[in-house]
Amino acid sequence: MGLFETVIDQIVAAAPPMKSGDYVGEDGLVYCGKCHTRRQKRIELLGEMRTVPVMCQCMIEAEKAEKAQSRAKRIAKERSLSLMEEADAECTFTNDDRKNPVLSDAVRRYADNFYEMRQKNIGLLLHGPVGTGKTFYAACIANELLEKEVSVKMTNFTRIINDMQSTFDGRQEYLDSLNRNNLLIIDDLGVERESEYMQEQVYNIIDARYRAGRPLIVTTNISFEEIKNPKNVQRKRLYDRVLELCHPVKVDGTSRRRRAVIDHYAERNRLLGI
Repeated sequence: MGLFETVIDQIVAAAPPMKSGDYVGEDGLVYCGKCHTRRQKRIELLGEMRTVPVMCQCMIEAEKAEKAQSRAKRIAKERSLSLMEEADAECTFTNDDRKNPVLSDAVRRYADNFYEMRQKNIGLLLHGPVGTGKTFYAACIANELLEKEVSVKMTNFTRIINDMQSTFDGRQEYLDSLNRNNLLIIDDLGVERESEYMQEQVYNIIDARYRAGRPLIVTTNISFEEIKNPKNVQRKRLYDRVLELCHPVKVDGTSRRRRAVIDHYAERNRLLGI
């Protein structure tokens, strides 16, 4: 007996037994009593017809459902580790109002081509006035990648600095944990300007990412002009490192927050009959 025939015999032997309700059709093959599709098929092997087991339709659907449930659990786990706020879950490309289509397309392309971005270590510096959607677009990228089971950490500089201060002895381990993620998103570059100590800590965070060779997305309200021409040496050192890692993308236009407030006013006026 050849190897192929042995494998076929093993498959036949391992076939699940007939379930209650299963029946033999007019063609002599077993059918599922629930979905009434074949659980067997005939194939020709070395000139001889053999009957082998196949998955019926309800078995196929059950396997799909199990895989989908397993995938949903993996995504939920990645999301719980991402540090994202609950509200950020609503930041998706589907919910983008596309008031700035060029920007919308650019950040979408970043997410769609992330594996190339990851390979080339290309990040983004989303800069612009308060409320224009920098955090929204960063979260859109994060959510899109999480759905693809790509590890993402999204946090802010204040939180990271506070975490590092509370775990002083484990500082390097903490930075390593951040850099194990395929993408690190850090919100609100600029809070560190309050002190030289904070500037040094932020530099260490970004430098660690640079040395890890993994992409970084940073958002900031600081003008790009100031980032290009900082006022002191320490900031120049920090911003130069950011620009080495992150391609600048301007996020401007009407404040998304202001538009949301106006929409809320209109809805509340309607409810109040004003």
